[in-house]
Amino acid sequence: MTRLLRAIRLDVSDTHVFPLAAEPGDWVIPGTFAFRNYTDEGLTGKIRQAFVSGFLSLENLGWSTLATPAELSAEERDRLIEGLAQHFVDEHGAPSLEAARPVATAEIDDACELAGELDLNALLAIQREIDDEGAIHERFHLVTPSDDKSHARIWDVTEDE
Repeated sequence: MTRLLRAIRLDVSDTHVFPLAAEPGDWVIPGTFAFRNYTDEGLTGKIRQAFVSGFLSLENLGWSTLATPAELSAEERDRLIEGLAQHFVDEHGAPSLEAARPVATAEIDDACELAGELDLNALLAIQREIDDEGAIHERFHLVTPSDDKSHARIWDVTEDE
């Protein structure tokens, strides 16, 4: 069976920092293509936060700071490819589903390859930046516990109102 990434939410911060948050358990991919029409100056506010550190939900097109690998059935993979291909037609100018399907397949296959290299329960984060020529670079890193064997400190917990 193949693995893909699922959104994981450890606190409510994603609901505050992104234009739309992925739901916990949503299938996600890096989604860097979503920023192809932006310049560094055009990335502001919540869109900038999604650019810098978000995985794209294939379910609601929201964003997640963290992702974890999970088993993906062939039927679910096919459903996700069709949904992403439709998104490419609806939002990114693909001329047809037939033209969009190979691109959607490649996006999902790349994310499956990334997830397949990870242990189950690994926490993955992404970081993007735009260089001086306008090219987008993405880096992935595992969120791991500190050397003192305690939990990984990547946020502070506060009371919700």
